[in-house]
Amino acid sequence: MSKPLSDHDRKKQISVRGLAGPENVAELKVAFNRHLHFTLVKDRNVATKRDYYFALANTVRDHLVGRWIRTQQYYYEKDPKRVYYISLEFYMGRTLQNTMVNLALENACDEAIYQLGLDMEELEDMEEDAGLGNGGLGRLAACFLDSMASLGLAAYGYGIRYEFGIFNQKIVNGWQVEEADDWLRYGNPWEKARPEYMRPVKFYGRTEHSPSGVKWVDAQVVLALPYDTPIPGYRNNIVNTMRLWSAKAPCDFNLKDFNVGGYIQAVLDRNLCENISRVLYPNDNFFEGKELRLKQEYFVVAATLQDIIRRFKVSKFGSREIARTDFNELPNKVAIQLNDTHPAMAIPELMRVLVDEEKLDWDVAWNICTRTCAYTNHTVLPEALERWPIDLFHHLLPRHLEIIFEINRRFLEFVASKYPGDSDRLARMSLIEEGPCKKVNMAHLCIVGSHAVNGVARIHSEILIATLFKDFYELEPHKFQNKTNGITPRRWLVMCNPGLAEVIAERIGEDFVRDLDQLKKLLKFINDDAFIRDIAKIKQENKLKFAVHLEEHYKVKINPQSMFDFQYFCHCLVLSLTLSAAPGYHTAKMIIRLITAIGEVVNNDPVIGDRLKVLFLENYRVTLAEKAIPSADLSEQISTAGTEASGTGNMKFMLNGALTIGTMDGANVEMAEEAGEENLFIFGMRVEDVDAMDAGKGYHATEYYNRIPELKQAMDQIAGGFFSPKQPDLFKELVDLLMHHDRFKVFADYESYIKCQEKVNELYKKPKEWTKKVIHNIAGCGKFSSDRTISQYAREIWGVEPSLEKIPAPDEQLK
Repeated sequence: MSKPLSDHDRKKQISVRGLAGPENVAELKVAFNRHLHFTLVKDRNVATKRDYYFALANTVRDHLVGRWIRTQQYYYEKDPKRVYYISLEFYMGRTLQNTMVNLALENACDEAIYQLGLDMEELEDMEEDAGLGNGGLGRLAACFLDSMASLGLAAYGYGIRYEFGIFNQKIVNGWQVEEADDWLRYGNPWEKARPEYMRPVKFYGRTEHSPSGVKWVDAQVVLALPYDTPIPGYRNNIVNTMRLWSAKAPCDFNLKDFNVGGYIQAVLDRNLCENISRVLYPNDNFFEGKELRLKQEYFVVAATLQDIIRRFKVSKFGSREIARTDFNELPNKVAIQLNDTHPAMAIPELMRVLVDEEKLDWDVAWNICTRTCAYTNHTVLPEALERWPIDLFHHLLPRHLEIIFEINRRFLEFVASKYPGDSDRLARMSLIEEGPCKKVNMAHLCIVGSHAVNGVARIHSEILIATLFKDFYELEPHKFQNKTNGITPRRWLVMCNPGLAEVIAERIGEDFVRDLDQLKKLLKFINDDAFIRDIAKIKQENKLKFAVHLEEHYKVKINPQSMFDFQYFCHCLVLSLTLSAAPGYHTAKMIIRLITAIGEVVNNDPVIGDRLKVLFLENYRVTLAEKAIPSADLSEQISTAGTEASGTGNMKFMLNGALTIGTMDGANVEMAEEAGEENLFIFGMRVEDVDAMDAGKGYHATEYYNRIPELKQAMDQIAGGFFSPKQPDLFKELVDLLMHHDRFKVFADYESYIKCQEKVNELYKKPKEWTKKVIHNIAGCGKFSSDRTISQYAREIWGVEPSLEKIPAPDEQLK
């Protein structure tokens, strides 16, 4: 059982982990036992570890509730502009420890659990990850929620409560096998169902036009049931809300033509409409035009907009009386941020509500709509851009298609007035793509219907206005901005790397947790031998801990003195994938099989011994990242320049004391600027080199293959079955992809990468010099806090002012 901190350690750790006064501890123990008894209906003789986890979660949640209610009351009384962040993904991970950190309860809970004879880490391990996201985009949304609450913004996250999140990945005989992620199986102590706010959402049907307006009739209704999760700010007594919608069939679903046989079937068919919130689509960077996905996208925005408008109309806390009816005020009271094009339907839906239901004039409604909505683009990869077939649209959302046609007609008139006679430009900018199968371009809809459009790293935003959105930029340059991504230092430093957080707090105080720019002060200690030793010691402890985890879970013994070198698999994917006709799913599986095959050979080679091990971390998710990242020495960020929008894994590794080997792509460019390029290992082509190659002789993999002997040998070994002796042709198609269909130009960066890795090896032999570079990197992380990102969104897009002010705790009077 893990021993709690010694008195010396506790003095040291009081700051970042909160106080463990005897009265706090006693109160927590009483609450814990009360929940075990009354909530879980168990006693200590029969309670399981999971029961204890639930008792602790409910105890911690009790500390949220008063603040949660108080925060919402405070917003109603102050009536600030509210921010609505709509996303199809929120990759939250676990909630317990993050809540303890943000409420300063960690020490007190540790002590209470220890006194109860239980092990905190064991209980924390009982919590399921809330895996409602694929990766970067969903995790960014989660970091943003943390920052919005910590900066005192009246903000709400809106999404879908998927019954099954991102699949659990198992590696069986080297192959990936997917299992459903039944994360709600044991219940979720952090959510509260709100059936009183259930909202109807319509699909299918047809439209009726009359002098009095347009009606959407004969539609099928699905109910959206909201579940609220509290989002605590960092020690400011603010608790915001993430509201996720679940699909429910109405009671009369399919019962219109009633007969007894029909009744049973009708009840069974309820599943069909409840499937909307059943499962998260696992394709991160590939668009599949499936009807269920479009249903999900409309479902979340239709339910959310009803909520937004209800809240806009009611201004006093606890009142359902309609107090505000002037919709011209909407953009002054509401900001809607669309996280990628997935919630793009918010634009035509808001227009439908304003024009059809609230009877506003089109021009007035359009002005309100564009001033309210803003759009974040996350990718330049063409295969990721959403384009929905018009036939599907017409079938599922007939009124919205009419509205999109009208938006397009007026927009193209505007373009034509600016560029008379330029029909090519009209075709390029249209919301409707012509061709055998006409499609709605959702990115174009988002740009036209928003007052601000942003990329997620400086280089990405520059590429957007120079290529993908060039015409739109020329038409309305004022719309385009950059908002470089960030990560929350609460989860990605204080929580996952407490040792490092403490060493930093000892030198510069603890204000860096809410103002990450203060890490610059660490540069004063760059030649301080004691600080260098402390940083190296923490890294070694984290590596030892992760080595134990790997031995337990992967049965591979690794040498903790060796360099821990991490490459995100999504980069292998981005690097080696061609998504021509088929989705990259098959290719992705083959790459995983190749990695595991190389591991089988390398890890069992007696000559190599423990000097090199190759591991594929299966089922990589938020909780595993929190264990792995603090142990990393080297972070590989090796996308071909111009293909990765930003990346946030790169920032997490940097903040946790890993050095980066990478290309000048995404946020790497700004990381090199902040930490000094000499403190990163930069290699490979720049965007302009890639462009020059495309404009010139093009990329030919065979040139590199014939010229570089070790590259040729590696490709021949992979293609010839060296790593798959029982199936010599297993990886032939992968090599064929790299040799003949690789639009990511992997081989072009190969020599530069190898030279750069030699520099890495040389520096790693000089631990003191290595650690100095690590300190430069940690000190340069300030910019990459999501607090900075959100402050910029707030001031430059949403028109609200962030604040570090605390509001009174529930037991204090509101001013």
